[in-house]
Amino acid sequence: QVQLVESGGGLVQAGGSLRLSCAASGRTFSSVAMGWFRQAPGTERELVAAVSSDSSTHYADAVKGRFTISRDNGKNTLYLQMNGLKPEVTAVYLCAASRYASVAYYERQYRYWGQGTQVTVSS
Repeated sequence: QVQLVESGGGLVQAGGSLRLSCAASGRTFSSVAMGWFRQAPGTERELVAAVSSDSSTHYADAVKGRFTISRDNGKNTLYLQMNGLKPEVTAVYLCAASRYASVAYYERQYRYWGQGTQVTVSS
C-alpha cells in the first residue's frame, strides 16, 4: 500500500510560481513512475507531467518550458515546480504512483492517488 499526500498549493497571481510536493509512504516509491494530474471543475482529469523511476520525464504540451517535475527518492517525495502560472491552470492537482517503472501516460496505468491540492491563479 502506498499513501500519497500533496502539499504546496494555494492562491497565486498570474505570472507567479508554486512548488507542489507529494510525500509518499511505502518502500516502492523509487521503483515506480510517478505523475502529476490536474482536474478543473467540469473537466476530465489530465496528465500534467510524469517521471519514470530513473527520472526520464514527460510533459503535457501546455506546460512545457514552464513546469518541471522531479523526484527525490531518498526523501520519497515528488515535486512539481510551476512557473509563469496562468489562470487557466487553476485546478486540483493530484499526484499518482504508477504500476510501472517507465513513464506512464494514462490514468489506468496509475495505481495509487493522493487527495489533491488546490491551485488557483488569479488574473
